[in-house]
Amino acid sequence: MKVTCVGGGPAGLYLSILLKRQDPSTEITVHERNAEGSTYGWGVTYWRGLLDKLHAHDPESARAVEEASVRWCDGVAHVGDRSTRHRGDEGFGIGRHRLLELLAARARSLGVRLEFGHEMTADELPADADLVVAGDGLHSTLRGRSADHHGTRVTAGRNPYIWLGTPKVFDAFTFAFVETEHGWIWCYAYGYGAEGSTCVVECAPETWTGLGLDRADEAEGLTLLGKLFERLLDGHPLIGRSTSDGRTQWLTFQTLTNQRWYRDNVVLLGDAAHTTHYSIGAGTTLALEDAIALAAALRAHPTLPGALAAYQREREAALLPVQSAARHSAQWYENLPRYINLPPHRMFALLGQRHSPLLPYVPPQLYYGLDKAVGQVDALRRFKRWLGPKLARTAHTRAPAGRD
Repeated sequence: MKVTCVGGGPAGLYLSILLKRQDPSTEITVHERNAEGSTYGWGVTYWRGLLDKLHAHDPESARAVEEASVRWCDGVAHVGDRSTRHRGDEGFGIGRHRLLELLAARARSLGVRLEFGHEMTADELPADADLVVAGDGLHSTLRGRSADHHGTRVTAGRNPYIWLGTPKVFDAFTFAFVETEHGWIWCYAYGYGAEGSTCVVECAPETWTGLGLDRADEAEGLTLLGKLFERLLDGHPLIGRSTSDGRTQWLTFQTLTNQRWYRDNVVLLGDAAHTTHYSIGAGTTLALEDAIALAAALRAHPTLPGALAAYQREREAALLPVQSAARHSAQWYENLPRYINLPPHRMFALLGQRHSPLLPYVPPQLYYGLDKAVGQVDALRRFKRWLGPKLARTAHTRAPAGRD
């Protein structure tokens, strides 16, 4: 089998690893438009569930990724001058550059051919490729050529946001909300290694324009944001990624969906197939899970059409709850004034519940009370299930001997 993968992100590289492990005779070439070692962003996040899957499918690359990752269990929220910290699930951060470096090295060791520094167009695809993987991101040129067939839909979010870095290393997944005369602005921050952390800054459009961030060049914008998040950064700078004309890269999130994920021998993978709002931290996880599912479908089905159809069915079903969670998470932030004036521990609790489809329709204080009560009921039920067998055993050992 001959496979051409367009896009050398985590999904394309990991798919090439899995296909080579399944059949070393498979000829695989990964084409990446950027030069090797250059990538956007700072760090990515993932959770224990993904790491377990990576260990199950390729232990060698999983060990390398885990060793290069930092981990945390706490979440911290700063709201103005108030703070709260909660213990949560185990999370991981790794530099995007380091993740790609590890996956590329593993792919090469298995015999995958990697080509960097050239954007592969549809006209340049090898005619003898059995499978072409479009892993070239949100703005996929391969998908764009057949957008009508794929049923591509892109929906823009309301709030502007920007990806930034900082040399400060956060020991927890950290949220900071700062009130300005033009409204609230907030930051999501997480460490990815000894070199620093990722910071994603977001605000409402009226706050963005009111603060002048829409008109500021990169230096001016970073200076202003550094002052706003001075308490969070402890004197550390924010680092941007400017365009060639010096403008900062403020964006609005693009939610992408496709009705059909493949055409003939071309299949969509990762962000070329779907995107989910960054506030749930699932982009890299979903891309790698796509690769796992596609490799499994190709192994299980004797024909390519059957394999690609099975891949789409599995991933669409898996994505439904994630896409719903991402949609409600984005809406939570877009309606931040509804929650921000709650006591910090309550606001943080509802921040953790932002995926709920019920939350937007229930008064926040009432939802918090109901959620807490349900949690207590669940805890009581678990305690009773744990206690019941122990009481039964105790009663049995203390009962007088019976007569036969």
